Amino acid sequence: MRLSWKGLTLAGLAFALLPAAPAGAKIIEIGSASAPRAPSCPSNPCQAVSRTTGYQAKVGAKRQVMTAPADGKIVAWTIRLGSPGKAQINYFNDNFGGAATAGISVLKPGKKLRHKVNGHSPLQRLQPYFGTTVQFPLDRSLTVRKGYLVALTVPSWAPALALGLDSGTLWRASRPTDACDEPGRQSAQLALGNQVPYRCLYRTARLTYSATMITTPQPPKPKG
Repeated sequence: MRLSWKGLTLAGLAFALLPAAPAGAKIIEIGSASAPRAPSCPSNPCQAVSRTTGYQAKVGAKRQVMTAPADGKIVAWTIRLGSPGKAQINYFNDNFGGAATAGISVLKPGKKLRHKVNGHSPLQRLQPYFGTTVQFPLDRSLTVRKGYLVALTVPSWAPALALGLDSGTLWRASRPTDACDEPGRQSAQLALGNQVPYRCLYRTARLTYSATMITTPQPPKPKG
């Protein structure tokens, strides 16, 4: 994975400041089921994630791609960005709420796909990193419980959508069911405690992000 020099420097510093992982703790990359295809931009059509919160539900045969496998802390997140041209950037800026920004959200799953925001990272401006894979360390880690989801929140737009994948690759968005085909309508979950259904399902596409998690250490089982 190629990181931008700034993302690599900050990530290295963040992990250097962390104490050594206790016995039993593990570092896990949530969302690394397989190497994603490059985001669509600057190809034509150049499609982007816009004005929503979404998470990858399935990649091929692998389900629960963005589900935390244990309790722990999210300490960083990574996004692979396309490199849209000037005209494409101007189009998205003019029609989808301004400059490209994104962050991650921790969602507590609910019945009938109604998920609640349990935590979220600061939003990051993305344009300086177009055409790279960049990692953003978190000044404050996000608590995550086993079974919780890690979603990508994009209040404006982000060139972080890989297209043309198999029909078993799909992601869900927080858009209302009557607005699944309205990418310009704001549906990003930006407030703690906000709960909405994730019934808009998109096939053959992948959100190109992941999250770095340190699991809560478990004491060894007593012998005998």
